[in-house]
Amino acid sequence: MLEKQTLLTQGGLLKLEEELDHLKSVKRRVVAERIQVAISYGDISENSEYEDAKNEQAFIEGRIMTLEKMLRNAQIIRDEDVVVGAVGVGSRVVIKDLEFGDVMDYMIVGSAEADPTENKISNESPVGRALLGRVIGDKIEVNVPAGMIEYEILEIKK
Repeated sequence: MLEKQTLLTQGGLLKLEEELDHLKSVKRRVVAERIQVAISYGDISENSEYEDAKNEQAFIEGRIMTLEKMLRNAQIIRDEDVVVGAVGVGSRVVIKDLEFGDVMDYMIVGSAEADPTENKISNESPVGRALLGRVIGDKIEVNVPAGMIEYEILEIKK
């Protein structure tokens, strides 16, 4: 079965590599120590600290596996790959909400790197998908949970 490619910018790649390194070198050790301390309390069958530590360990190991798979299947979007003429992954796009006049500046990234708090939206999100391939001046309609929103593309940059 083909594994899904993970689209990442260079910055996104570094961020995931740092998270993976931190999980392997720091978090694994911390949770192992928590497990040892919980075991020292005796009977583990009714030991909530042991149970919590084991759950955290399972979460950490699952995240490590996810990150390793994402990095193994990473396709890096380099700055020189980003075309300014049309919206693509890696583009920064300034759009205007035509109903309320709000102007927003988004970077289109792969889903693994999306973070709305940093104005990074996924190419797979409704807005991201609607923007792909569009040019300055285009108007798009996007169906979002709040309803239909119309945007105009004001600027596209690297």
